[in-house]
Amino acid sequence: MTQTPERAGYDHIRVAVDGAVATVTMNRPTQRNALSLAHMRELVDAFEGLGADRSVRAVILAGEGPAFCAGHDLKEMIGRDAAFYDEVFDVCVRLMSTIRSIPQPVVAAVHALATAAGCQLAATCDLVVAADTASFATPGVRIGLFCSTPMVALSRAVGQKTAMRMLLTGEPLDAQGARAAGLVTDVVPAAELPSAARSLADRIAEASGVVVGIGKEAFYRQAAMDTDAAYAYAKGVMTHNAGLADAQEGMTAFAQKRPPAWSDR
Repeated sequence: MTQTPERAGYDHIRVAVDGAVATVTMNRPTQRNALSLAHMRELVDAFEGLGADRSVRAVILAGEGPAFCAGHDLKEMIGRDAAFYDEVFDVCVRLMSTIRSIPQPVVAAVHALATAAGCQLAATCDLVVAADTASFATPGVRIGLFCSTPMVALSRAVGQKTAMRMLLTGEPLDAQGARAAGLVTDVVPAAELPSAARSLADRIAEASGVVVGIGKEAFYRQAAMDTDAAYAYAKGVMTHNAGLADAQEGMTAFAQKRPPAWSDR
């Protein structure tokens, strides 16, 4: 794989591409990667740029320091007006929507606490690999700011009762509990987290980028439909997919018992 230098121009994150896998690292360790407006805007910019890069087939989201992400930066939210709060949550929603809308799957590598909007960030990612030292919480109710936007991603990732317990009590789930609840894909020893996340991203990147992008979009669209509508939609997606060059190449390679050569078309 060819490793490229880290992409410049950011103050709060690092972005690097190694082969077909990009890694976005939140880099405000002394602030526990709290999501200030500037931090969120950098994340939006990075994910939008990676989403448009066809050479990238998977993205890892990680955090530097003692926490994966401590949620919104509360220090910049004290004593502000409604327009500021509206802007903060608008940019937050845009960040989450961007992660979901880019064609590449996003793997969260969570090494420590992911709380409030940080829990939302992890829940929004397509897959979550957690260290056995990680934990997840939505404790906004304890400080008078209910985790209403984190609730959207959380309640779609875990069962309703688990989500309500987390939201109403603020009590954290440890990594194994989060896995049992459906929030986490894999739990690994902390020392193995970077390699485990990279191994998963590499596995994803072996497939056709255009086909994976079609599948990611279809997954979230059909999840919001009733069963009959989902089948009707998915049938149309598969019909379109079957006619693509990479689908024809993949089926031919399978029949000929050889590895496929993807063209991302």
